Amino acid sequence: MGILQTLFHAEEEIHGSKTRAIGVGLFVAFGGVLYGYDTGTISGILAMTFVKDTFTSTGAFTAGESSLITSILSAGTFFGAMSAPMVSDTLGRRYGLLVSTVIFTIGVILQTASSGKNLLIVGRVIAGIGVGVLSAIVPLYQSEAAPKWIRGAVVSCYQWAITIGLLLAACVNQGTHGRNDSGSYRIPIAIQFLWALILFFGMLILPESPRFFVKKGKLPQALKSLSKLRGLPADDKIIEAELEEIVANYEYEKSFGSTTVWDCFTRANSQLKRITIGITIQALQQLTGINFIFYYGTQFFQNSGITDPFITQLIMNIVNVVATIPGIALIEIAGRRNLLLWGAVGMSVSEFIVAAVGTALPNSNSANKTLIAFSCTFVASFAATWGPLAWVVVGEIFPLRVRAKSVAFCAASNWLFNFAIAYATPYLVDSDHANLHSKVFFIWGSCTFLCFLFVYFCVYETKGLTLEQIDELFDTCPSARKSKYFVPSQGFAQDSPDAEKAVVEAVEKV
Repeated sequence: MGILQTLFHAEEEIHGSKTRAIGVGLFVAFGGVLYGYDTGTISGILAMTFVKDTFTSTGAFTAGESSLITSILSAGTFFGAMSAPMVSDTLGRRYGLLVSTVIFTIGVILQTASSGKNLLIVGRVIAGIGVGVLSAIVPLYQSEAAPKWIRGAVVSCYQWAITIGLLLAACVNQGTHGRNDSGSYRIPIAIQFLWALILFFGMLILPESPRFFVKKGKLPQALKSLSKLRGLPADDKIIEAELEEIVANYEYEKSFGSTTVWDCFTRANSQLKRITIGITIQALQQLTGINFIFYYGTQFFQNSGITDPFITQLIMNIVNVVATIPGIALIEIAGRRNLLLWGAVGMSVSEFIVAAVGTALPNSNSANKTLIAFSCTFVASFAATWGPLAWVVVGEIFPLRVRAKSVAFCAASNWLFNFAIAYATPYLVDSDHANLHSKVFFIWGSCTFLCFLFVYFCVYETKGLTLEQIDELFDTCPSARKSKYFVPSQGFAQDSPDAEKAVVEAVEKV
């Protein structure tokens, strides 16, 4: 753990069990495996010979069929993400994740049992609802449970788990695509039961978010939860001080009145600015075009004349997993803004090169090598920056009273654009429609240039701040470009004797 202290320059910030702080966040990140694996399986399944012969009358999926089967998951996830606060704000973050795994499992059962398009589509919708709920709660739980010195890296691990899920899907697809029976697609789909079971039983053990208990006025439970998460006694001064700050900040937030969905879009407490940043960064993450590679990569490489598209897709997934690691390591050193800016540059340059070379030298050997090489640099740039950091930003920037609802809106934005891109892409690249092929990367490259401008003017630097200090940042710093110079005050607790009294009473009850 000394390496971690050195890496994050946090020697004076670390209190309690470092292993527990990291372990809890990493396990919850496992939810990303469900998301990534489910996303990754469909690319290979639609390219399998047995599936095309069984699920179609012509031996090939039309652009409309590919669009519907692929994108319908995202339609489910949109509604799942929007409904997540009903669970996470009522039952809790932990029970919300348990509910999501149950819904997801029902969808997996239907997909595994399918022998035609209709049941497969229904199963993907239901699984998508589960993934949508999960995608809105995982970064929420991680942000609320992790200490500030490791919070960004922990939430980034959610994206890393997604990349691992994508890689596992590519590996399983590679192993089964040659089968001439239903096992070619049923095995990859059924393996998802394992991921759901691991997350379900793990969440039975982990504590609830202490901030959820504060929101519900259950301070003794919040104290116990915080004690478990930090690995310190409930009467430790560090635990008491942290809980006091959470309580005092929430009491301040409540002074704005009761909370409704519309409060996510009010100007009070800079909330309108925050929700605009969150929704936009999630939309732009999808507009980078990353899911073009993971939804349609196998088919795209196949149509480009690459001899083994399944291996090429596997390479993309390996790059995706490996390149996420530097982003996790650098997030608390370089900060959010710098990584997002450089990531946008790397993606944009890579995509314009793919588009230009693919247009000038279509289906040539040299063009295919360039396509693979710069697709790799594009994936690497995304994996180290925009992949994890979009989730980090939305997990951090919202006040407690509207955090669950706001994160849900942002996750829904991600899935809405995910659906639109997944549905439109086959028509963009299909030879019977727009026939853009490699030219589609001109669109993605232009969008990533917008990513750079958006971060420069709008995204605040939140490195090294508690969630409560981030509230103060948005209240007092008018410009994102000046946010890196922000110095927090001593906090709300010093001006709130009621918070101190409440925590003392909670300690006595524990």
